[in-house]
Parts: sequence; structure tokens; C-alpha cells
Amino acid sequence: MASAPTQPPLLPVTNPTAAGSAPAATGGGGGLDAPMATPAFRLFMSRISESARRSLSDRRPWAEMVDRSAFSRPDSLSDATSRLRRNLTYFRVNYTAVVAFALAASLLAHPFSLLILLGVLAAWCFLYIFRASDQPVALFGRTFSDRETLLGLVVASIVAFFFTPVASLIISGMLVGGAIVAAHGAFRMPEDLFLDDADAASGNSAAQGLLSFLGAPGSRV
Repeated sequence: MASAPTQPPLLPVTNPTAAGSAPAATGGGGGLDAPMATPAFRLFMSRISESARRSLSDRRPWAEMVDRSAFSRPDSLSDATSRLRRNLTYFRVNYTAVVAFALAASLLAHPFSLLILLGVLAAWCFLYIFRASDQPVALFGRTFSDRETLLGLVVASIVAFFFTPVASLIISGMLVGGAIVAAHGAFRMPEDLFLDDADAASGNSAAQGLLSFLGAPGSRV
């Protein structure tokens, strides 16, 4: 009967071990975390898609843009400049799409240069912009600081852009797109286009919205 008071050893004396194992499991999981701030990256991508969708909603009908009856030769250089200015304001989203298409066509025609460009952009995103601030870059058994990482990315970008055809392809694509826009804006008569203050204000908001993704929380831009 004296053995009845021996029940206190049934207290959870093994809890310290369990508590110690929990941080170990957490620490192990932390070591498996990706070196990129995933929530910030997802927010960045969602802002890009939202900004693009908002901007494309302001585009003008393509049939109105290519209406053959609205084209005529400008009387003078000042007339062409005036037309171009008004058409740029009215068809701003369409013109942006034309330049983007010309740029994409220039890069798609050279897959190797496109892969180089995508590789440089991916390196900037994964190694610097969306990398967690408490996660250093470790390559080849060495840990690099933020300054060393930034310097390496800048050097790699310079080499990729100016020692490969990437820069020339981007410039040529933008020049072709700009030439198409300039020719259309100079020969398209804007007399049938009506742009009120609300449209001008929406144009400014669309331009700001297109770049709003740069302020995504967690990014370094």
C-alpha cells in the first residue's frame, strides 16, 4: 500500500526532449527554404498581370486604328508632328503593344539571345530582387555579400548585353516598332478621334499602373 504515492513520476518528464526536437525540426525546415521571398515574388507577378490587364483594357479597337479611309499624306512636317502627338495620346496602349510585338519578334527570331536575356532576368530575380534578406548567396562553397552579389550581376549583365547580340536585337526591335508607330501616327488623320480630359487622365493612370508593380513589397527595386 505504501507504493501508491509513487505516481508523481508519471509527470511529463519527457517534454524537454520533445520541446528540443521541435526547434530542431523547425530549423531543418528553415534550411530547406528557397533563397527567394516567395510571397513577394507572387505579389510581384500578380501586380504585373493586374497592371497589364488594366492597361490593355484602355486600348482602342484595332479596326479603328487601321481604318484605311482615315489615312492621308500630311501637308507638312508640322502637320505630321501634330498628328503624331494626338495619335500617341489616343492609341498609346496600341502603340505600346506594337513596340512590344516588334521586340518579341526580334528576340524570338534568335532563340539563343532570348535564352541569355531570360537567364539574366532570372538571375536578378532569384539572386537579388526577391531573395530573402537573411538568406545569403552561397556558390561553390563561398558565401557572397549583397554588394558582391550586386557587382557580379551587374558585370554579368554587361557581358550578356554588350558582348552578345542581345543589346543589338533589343535596340533593333524597338527601332522597328518605333518606326511603325511614327509612320502610323504621321499618316493617320486624328480628326475623327475624340479625346476628353477623362481619357487623358486615364492615360496617365494607366502609365502609372503599368509601372506600379515595381513598388511590390519585399522587392529591392
